[in-house]
Amino acid sequence: MTFEGKTALITGASRGIGRAIAVDLAKHGASVALAGRDHAALEATASECRKAWAGVEVVVMTGDVADRATVDSFVAKTVEKFGRLDFAIGNAGQSRDGLILRLKSDVLDQLLSVNLKSAFFLCAAAAKPMMKQHGGSIVLVSSIVGLTGNAGQAVYAASKAGLLGLTKSLAKELGSRNIRVNAVAPGLIETSMTEKMPDAAREYLLKQTALGRAGRPEDVSGVVRFLCSDAAAYVTGQTLVVDGGVVM
Repeated sequence: MTFEGKTALITGASRGIGRAIAVDLAKHGASVALAGRDHAALEATASECRKAWAGVEVVVMTGDVADRATVDSFVAKTVEKFGRLDFAIGNAGQSRDGLILRLKSDVLDQLLSVNLKSAFFLCAAAAKPMMKQHGGSIVLVSSIVGLTGNAGQAVYAASKAGLLGLTKSLAKELGSRNIRVNAVAPGLIETSMTEKMPDAAREYLLKQTALGRAGRPEDVSGVVRFLCSDAAAYVTGQTLVVDGGVVM
């Protein structure tokens, strides 16, 4: 599997799953555009990408994915730099837990903007160059919570569930232009976000996991790479669950 001559844009690429996806695609020859808010962390991702593939081209772009003009500029800069956009990975996300009776409007707005609206912006912007190329792959990173729900995570779950509806709708909307749209739904993955989980919650989730371990970011990146590849040329509108066997 090689992606030489291909270009990928990854949002939320500064760490965790986003970094793993960027490094994985770079390792297989793709040029990568890294987008996020933490410039230093993005540069660290860029360094890892360069180590993964000698001579790989990398561009770092800093900004807020919740702002449509910023996301438009990410796509424009990617196409300007590399001449094309083959893979768009919507990975940016945040989690803020809380019971519905204590829900604050600013938390609702923030999570919906970062987790869901940013994906709309990315898909709308990425579809334009992909349509001109008559092909492309969009992958949105959701969560098993978007499939199952979880007490205390109503907003997070709703935002991640929204990505699944967006995936299916755009797969139908863009399929005639040979643009595939899929989602991945990770379970418990060892990242800086899940480090904040209470021990009791972690232990409970691990007991539900058939493989008996938490996942690694690389467990997700390999699935994303598959969805970007020609091996998945007839796969669209799907959600691949990457959770070690929790949701069956």
